[in-house]
Formats: sequence, C-alpha cells, structure tokens
Amino acid sequence: MIRYTTECPDPAEYFSLFETTGWNGKYAATQDELASAVRHSWLTVSALDGDHLVASGRVVSDGVLYAMIYDMIVRPEYQRRGIGSELLTRLVAQCRSAGIRDIQLFSAAGKTSFYERHDFQRRPDEAPGMRIAPATPCAGHKR
Repeated sequence: MIRYTTECPDPAEYFSLFETTGWNGKYAATQDELASAVRHSWLTVSALDGDHLVASGRVVSDGVLYAMIYDMIVRPEYQRRGIGSELLTRLVAQCRSAGIRDIQLFSAAGKTSFYERHDFQRRPDEAPGMRIAPATPCAGHKR
C-alpha cells in the first residue's frame, strides 16, 4: 500500500530516485546537494511503498504569489498507477490552501500531456518567461 508524506525523504533514497530520471547526467548533483534542495523547498510530498521511496515532488514558493512545482519523479516500475497524479493533486491542493495565486511547473520532455490532464496549460509563445542555461561546472571545480 502506498503511503504519502510531507516529511523530507531520506537523502540516499531521494538520490536513488533522482538518478532514475537521467537528469543528473546534466546537473551532476551530489546526494548532499539534492538533500539541501529538498530541505529548502516550501513543500515536499513523497510516496512510500513500505519504507521504500517510490515517488516525490516538491514546490519552491514565496508562500504568497508564486509557486513552482519541480522534480515530479515516479520510479519507472511504479508509473501508471496513479501515484504521480496523487502527488500532483496534493502539491496543488497545498498551494491553493495557502492562497498562492500562480502555480507553475517545469515539465520533463514528453510529459506535458500528463500535466494537461491535471488542468495545467502550456504557456503561449508570446507569454513572458525565460530561463538562463544552467552553468556547467568547471573541470577544476570541486564539489
């Protein structure tokens, strides 16, 4: 049975979950860095099967105007069981409960239809919003 919690996930379990996405090939984040990112989030919702972390999503927010959903991850072997939908529902509900006016998210490639089924809309090309490319660590940079 899947259990949902807002407690920060175990750092080693979260690192293992994050690694299932392939994103860390680009970010090269350490276990400690990911644990810090989760700890500094406004909200984290995780799904556990027994004591095993199987999914997680988080919100970074100012708590008033804006909230951004990041890192919606479900282990591949647990996908298509409604776990991602439940995580997203819980994250959005907490944002709405806090009165946050603008809830946004980053969507992994190929996943927009999932979010559209949950009432998220693509931003139009003429809408504001840009990003700066993430910096690549220098070869001599130590983490």
